[in-house]
Amino acid sequence: HAKFYRPFLIIELMFLLLSRTVSLSVVHRVTCSCPSTPSKAILVSSVLIKLARKICVSHSSASGQNTGTMPERRPFVRLPTDVYPVNYGLCLKPDLIDFTFEGKLEALVEVTQSTNQIVMNCADIDIITASFAPEGGDEINATGFNYQNEDEKVTLSFPTALQKGSGMLKIDFVGELNDKMKGFYRSKYTTPAGEVRYAAVTQFEATDARRAFPCWDEPAIKATFDITLIVPKDRVALSNMNVIDKKPYPEDENLVEVKFAPTPIMSTYLVAFVIGEYHHVESQSSDGVTVRVYTPVGKAEQGKFALEVATKTLPFYKDYFSVPYPLPKIDLIAIADFAAGAMENWGLVTYRETALLIDPKNSCSSSKQWVALVVGHELAHQWFGNLVTMEWWTHLWLNEGFASWIEYLCVDHCFPEYDIWTQFVSADYTRALDLDALDSSHPIEVDVGHPSEVDEIFDAISYSKGASVIRMLHNYIGDEDFRKGMNAYLLKFQHKNASTEDLWSCLEQASGKPIAAVMGSWTKQMGFPIIAVDEEQQGDDRVLKISQKKFCASGLHDGEDCPSWMVPISICTSNDPTCTKLKLLLEKPETSVTVRGVGPDQWIKVNPGTVGFYRIQYSSSMLKNVLPGIRDLSLQPVDRLGLQNDLFSLSRAGMMSTVEVLKLMEAFVNEPNYTVWSDLSCNLGVLSSLLSHTDFHEEIQEFIRDLFTPVGQKLGWDSKPGEGHLDALLRGLVLGKLGKAGHKPTLEEARRRFKEHVEGRQILPADLRSPVYLTVLKHGDGAMLDAMLKLHKQADMQEEKNRIERVLGAIPAPELIQKVLCFALSEDVRPQDTVSVIGGVAGSSKQGRKAAWKFVKDNWEELYNRYQGGFLISRLIKLTVDGFAVDKMAAEVKSFFESHPAPAAERTVQQCCENILLNAAWLKRDADDIHQYFLLRKAPPV
Repeated sequence: HAKFYRPFLIIELMFLLLSRTVSLSVVHRVTCSCPSTPSKAILVSSVLIKLARKICVSHSSASGQNTGTMPERRPFVRLPTDVYPVNYGLCLKPDLIDFTFEGKLEALVEVTQSTNQIVMNCADIDIITASFAPEGGDEINATGFNYQNEDEKVTLSFPTALQKGSGMLKIDFVGELNDKMKGFYRSKYTTPAGEVRYAAVTQFEATDARRAFPCWDEPAIKATFDITLIVPKDRVALSNMNVIDKKPYPEDENLVEVKFAPTPIMSTYLVAFVIGEYHHVESQSSDGVTVRVYTPVGKAEQGKFALEVATKTLPFYKDYFSVPYPLPKIDLIAIADFAAGAMENWGLVTYRETALLIDPKNSCSSSKQWVALVVGHELAHQWFGNLVTMEWWTHLWLNEGFASWIEYLCVDHCFPEYDIWTQFVSADYTRALDLDALDSSHPIEVDVGHPSEVDEIFDAISYSKGASVIRMLHNYIGDEDFRKGMNAYLLKFQHKNASTEDLWSCLEQASGKPIAAVMGSWTKQMGFPIIAVDEEQQGDDRVLKISQKKFCASGLHDGEDCPSWMVPISICTSNDPTCTKLKLLLEKPETSVTVRGVGPDQWIKVNPGTVGFYRIQYSSSMLKNVLPGIRDLSLQPVDRLGLQNDLFSLSRAGMMSTVEVLKLMEAFVNEPNYTVWSDLSCNLGVLSSLLSHTDFHEEIQEFIRDLFTPVGQKLGWDSKPGEGHLDALLRGLVLGKLGKAGHKPTLEEARRRFKEHVEGRQILPADLRSPVYLTVLKHGDGAMLDAMLKLHKQADMQEEKNRIERVLGAIPAPELIQKVLCFALSEDVRPQDTVSVIGGVAGSSKQGRKAAWKFVKDNWEELYNRYQGGFLISRLIKLTVDGFAVDKMAAEVKSFFESHPAPAAERTVQQCCENILLNAAWLKRDADDIHQYFLLRKAPPV
C-alpha cells in the first residue's frame, strides 16, 4: 500500500518545487492515502510543505527575485480591516508524545468589503485546508496560502470574491508543541514516581496566539471563543471558562472531548489552555466566584496561601473598581517551564511555580510576599487589561504600570504588617529612576510597530516607572476622585479597547484637574527632573527657591532644549514629618514659594513619602539641617530611604562626592527598618561591584562589616517571640551581607548550621537558607559546591532549587566557577532559571563577571535559540555585563552584539554599554578619594 503511493509523493513534491507554488490540499490528499492514520498523514503533509517552502524561498533568493528591492526588515503593517472575527470555534488535539497538535478552526467572521483574500496572523503552523461559506451560500475552497513568515502572516486566496456579510471560515491545521516557552508549548515535569512527562500549556502575550491557531492576533480585534480540547482522559484540561461538556472521543477510547463555555468578547493574547496532571485546592470568594489553585500532583497544600490571597483580593478589587469580576470562575495554575513570572489570561492565570506555591515549612518570608504581590498583580489585570484592553502595544505600560501599582494596594489591604508601600520605593521606584536616568532609556509610551519590538518594552520603564507615575497621580488626585475616575473608565470601555488618553479623560472629569497635560509630560517624554531646592529664612517663614532640570546618570542635562515636566510637589517640616504642609504644581523651570510658620531651628523636606518621581538636590545648608533626621529617626523610614538613594545617585552622576555618601551611610547605624537597610545594602552592593576593579576591594568589605555588625548582633540568628514578617526579612538580609563580606563570627556560625542542616540534625529555617548558603559558598571549596549541588538534586520544591541556583556563582575558585556555568545549561536547571545561575556568577566577583561573559559569548547560539530572542535574553545580557567598569568592555559588548544581533534586546545592550562607561567614569573620578577615606577610617586617632 505504502510502496504503491511513494512515487506519487515524489512526483507531487517535484511539481511543488518546480512551480514554486504550494498546493497544500493536493499534498494532503496524496499523503492521506499513504500512512496508516490521519494524524500521521497530516504530519507527512506538514513535513513536505515545510521542505517545499524552504526550497522555494532559497530558490527565489538564488534567482535574484525580491532580494534587490526588499529591505532587510520590512516596515510593519497591521492587519487589514476588510474581514474580522466575531467568534472563534476552536478545537485542538495535542499529542503529548510526538509534541504536535492538530487543530480545527470554525470562525464566524464579518466581511466588511468585497475581497478575494483573507489575511491573518500565523506562525509555525501549517494550514492543510481552508474554506469560506457565506451565510446561506455555498462553501468556497481556498486555492492558495501565501505565508509571510517575517511578518508572521498568512494570506488565504479564494477563486471568487467574498461578498459583504457574515460567513464561516474553516481551517484545518497542524503545529508543533514547541519547547520555547511561547505559543502552545510543552512543559516538562516529573511525576511523584520519578517519571518524566510533559504538559501542554500556553503563553500568548504579546504575539504568540498565532503559534497555536491562525487568528487576528492584535489586541483591538476582539471576539468570543468556543474552545474544545481533545485530551488523554487521565489529564486535567483547563481553559478560560468553565467546562460545560465532557464526553469520550469516538476515534480513541483513551481520549476525551472537553468543551468549555463561550468566553466574553476578548483579545487573542488572553486565550489560554492547559493539559496536564495537577491537583487543586478550591474556595469561593465572598462575592460567589469559584477560585481554584492548581499545583503539581501531591502538592495541593502548597496552593493554600495563594488561594487565601486570591479569595481576599477579588472582593477588594470589586469594591475598589465598583465593577464585579465578570467570569464565573478563576483558576491559578503553577507551570513548570515558564518564561515570565505569571500571565493574566482571563479566568486561567498561569504562574511560575515560585510565584504561586508556598510550603509552610520550606518557604521563606520573601517568597510569601512575592506570591502575594504576583497574585495581586495578575488579578488586577482581570479588570484592567482583560475587561478593558489597550488598543495597541503602545499602551502596554498602562496595563502593566497600573497592575504594578495596584498590586501593592492589594497586598497592603491583605497584609498591612508587610509595610509594603515602603518596599515599593526600594523595589520599583528607585529601580525605575536608575534606568530612566540613562540616555538610552525610553518614554513610558513607545510607538510599537513590528511584533519583535514588543518584547523590548516589557521592562522597568513600563512596569516600575509606570507604577511610580500612577502612584504620584493617585496622590495628586486623591483616592476618592481616583476611584471615581477608574469606575467611569471601566464602565465606559468594558469589553472594548482604550488608549492612555481615554483614562486621563475619565480621571480629569472626576477630579477637575489637568490630568492629560500633567501626565503627558511624564509618559510622552523620556526621563525625569531633578528638583533643586534652596532656602532663605524671613522672620517666621521660610522662602524656598525651587527649580527643575532633566537629571541624567552622567549629570545635569546641559543642552539648550532642556525638557520640563509638570511636577506635583509636596513639602513637610520637622514639626510634623508625616503631614504635608504645602502642595504645588511646578509648571515652569523655577518658582519661589513661602512656607509659613517655620522657625530657624526647623528643617524642611521636599517630597514627603517619596511619592513624586524625581530626585532632589538640596542646598548644602538644607541638607545639613535634614541629615540628623536620619540618625534620630525623626524622618519617616521611606524618606530616610529616599534621601540616601538620591544622594547615592548624585554621587554616581558626579554631582557630589561618593565619600560624602559613605559618611551619610554611617549615620544609619541605628536604623531599625528592613526596607531602608535593603536599599542601603543594594547601593553598597553597587559600590562593592565597582571597587572590585581596584586593589582596595577588601576595604569596602570592612566598611560593610562595620556598618552591619551592630544590627546583626541585635537581631541574632534565631527569631524571637513577637517578631514578624519584616524582622525575618531583615535578619536574612543582614546575615547574608555580613557573611558575604567575610565577617568571621557569621561565617563560623553559618558553617556550623550548614553542617547540621546537611546531616539532617537541625534543618535550617527557610528564612536563613539563602544567607547561609551564600556565606558558605563565598568562602567554600569544591566539597562545599558538591554538597550544595547534592542539596539541589534532592530538593523537591522549585523555590529551594532556585534559592540554591541564585547563590552557586559565589564560589570563588575559577575552575569551580566553570563547573557552575556548565551546570547552568544542564538538564538539572529549568530553561528559565539558567539566566539566574549565570547572573549569579557574573554578580559575585570580578573573575565571575569575566567568566560569565565569556561563557555567554561561547554559548550564544544555544542561549539565543533557547529563549528565541524574548525578554529572558535581555535579562541575561543585563545580568552578565552591567557590572563592568572599563571603557574597552563597552566597545567589546557593542561589537559582539553587532555581529550577533538580538533585536528584542537592542535597547538593553545600549543601556549596558552606557552603564559600563558610567561605571568607568565614576571609578576614575572618585576611586582615589574613596581609598583615602577608607585608610583614614582605619588610622588610629591622633
